[in-house]
Amino acid sequence: QIQLVESGGGLVQAGGSLRLSCAASGRTYSNRGMAWFRQAPGKERESVATINWSGDSTDYADSVKGRFTISRDNAKNAVYLQMNSLKPEDTAVYYCNRQSRPYWTWGQGTQVTVSS
Repeated sequence: QIQLVESGGGLVQAGGSLRLSCAASGRTYSNRGMAWFRQAPGKERESVATINWSGDSTDYADSVKGRFTISRDNAKNAVYLQMNSLKPEDTAVYYCNRQSRPYWTWGQGTQVTVSS
């Protein structure tokens, strides 16, 4: 069983930056595509960035393209999300998980709040 722990969220002004981290414990996940998701109040969880197992292929939701960068360090069982030029609409709880179903048990996520 893999446990996911997200960190790095916080309160930031519009235009600011944050770097989120996701640490995985349990059996290695280096052969899995990974993704960052977010869920805003009253909205469904959505995928914002994906990365393949080797880290050389990434994809982004249109809403974050050009502003967010996903990366991973398989030696550390970690996935990262660099978020620049943050907007108030980026406010949400951010989660990491497998790129596709079946998902592992979701972590608690990390809150990102962007003030205008």
